[in-house]
Amino acid sequence: MTQAVSPPVVTRRAWLALTVLMVGAFMSLLDTTIVNVALQSIRTSLDASTSTLEWIISGYALAFGLTLIPSGRIGDRYGHKWVFVFGLSLFTVASLACGLAQDSLQLIIARVVQGAAGGIFFPAVTALIRIMFSGRSIGKAFGVLGAVLGLSAALGPIVGGIIIEIFGEEAGWRLVFGVNLPIGVAAVIAAVVLLPRQSVSRSAATVDTVGLLLLTAGLVAILVPLIEGQTLDWPAWTYACLVAGVALLVAFAFWERHQARLDRNPIVPPHLFSHPSFTGGVILATVYFAAFTSIFFVITIFWQAGLGAGALEAGLVSLPFAIGTIAGAANSDRLAKRMGRGVLALGVGLVTVGLIAIWLILLAEGRDVTNWMLLVPLLVGGIGSGFFIAPNTQFIVATVDRTEAGAASGVLGTAQRIGSAIGIAVIGSVFFGSLNITGPGAEAVGAAFADSATIAIAVSAAFSVVAFALVFALPKRVPEESYS
Repeated sequence: MTQAVSPPVVTRRAWLALTVLMVGAFMSLLDTTIVNVALQSIRTSLDASTSTLEWIISGYALAFGLTLIPSGRIGDRYGHKWVFVFGLSLFTVASLACGLAQDSLQLIIARVVQGAAGGIFFPAVTALIRIMFSGRSIGKAFGVLGAVLGLSAALGPIVGGIIIEIFGEEAGWRLVFGVNLPIGVAAVIAAVVLLPRQSVSRSAATVDTVGLLLLTAGLVAILVPLIEGQTLDWPAWTYACLVAGVALLVAFAFWERHQARLDRNPIVPPHLFSHPSFTGGVILATVYFAAFTSIFFVITIFWQAGLGAGALEAGLVSLPFAIGTIAGAANSDRLAKRMGRGVLALGVGLVTVGLIAIWLILLAEGRDVTNWMLLVPLLVGGIGSGFFIAPNTQFIVATVDRTEAGAASGVLGTAQRIGSAIGIAVIGSVFFGSLNITGPGAEAVGAAFADSATIAIAVSAAFSVVAFALVFALPKRVPEESYS
């Protein structure tokens, strides 16, 4: 008779270590949303241009995405604990630099470093969870991670608004970044003490440095004209830069194929894209994140610069979306098991309906719009976002072989962040490029911002419609174990 094997006992130290990891994850995602309500204060304080505001969001997202894959491989080679400690330390220092910035360039540089640091330590969070937990406990640990990520995104605009409301615009926007300092220092010390050491493989894959440089250069060459072009009235160099960016991405694709032929672990394995469904899934993730990330960039600037609202009031506008996201994410696992791919279609469909409703309300009400008018559309969109964001990774990664799941997950995470960066660049360019204030006074300013916000939200809705169509490239169901 075979004796049942008891699952390994997870120690109290492991749960304490998980708390440290959750603090890092919370900080990295909080800083993607908390800064939205600080943009108008930054604009006033530093006399920042509209392109600076876009770089503050896009630069963070792009740097975060580009460091995800190489930092995961470095963690495999040298140990995820020390990669986490280094990344979180750099993130904390960069947060301080953001808060102390004296001009736009200093802030953009610090913000890019902060994003890169987030991308350095974030893969270690999931890697260390897999090292410390197993069986049912790993499902609980990842459940905690999902809840923390949802909560941090929801709290960001509220926390930022409260800080600015209490401390004023000048000190407030600086403290939005500075609040990371005491938390980060405490978390780094706790990480050194609590996180487990691991056996590392010196033969683990090295980083494809040339590939990373080509990908970075290509994306930056595309983002620069998208962000700066409308401010500078699209001089000839912006078009040349776009062409150069596309050429660099083509060179990146050829280089990755060359690396794969030599079996040198390319940063983006080309064979993944031999699966048409995976290719469609990566495009879906990129387009979806471009659509929904830009919503709050537009709404918060419109509310503050156009309608004269305070930071807290602007932050509260997005609260229904945040509540909806938490509610949707809490039920997405159950619905994914029952509906399969249908939960993703439902999610993107609800986001699309919400965005179209917001567009129609702005079209009808203009500067007379109130947060109460947007409550239901934002709640509906938030529920849809929760349905989509939680399970989409399982469905997209399920399109490749199980042996390729790790690489596919890394590529997908990078695509999501790149989508966020491109979305802010495109929507921001549309928003500020269409802004035409025809006269003095609050009424003219509000009307101009309302018109621009209406056009920008229409573009976000168009992205969402494309994302909805792409959902059907994914498999109808994924293996049961993928939900755990």
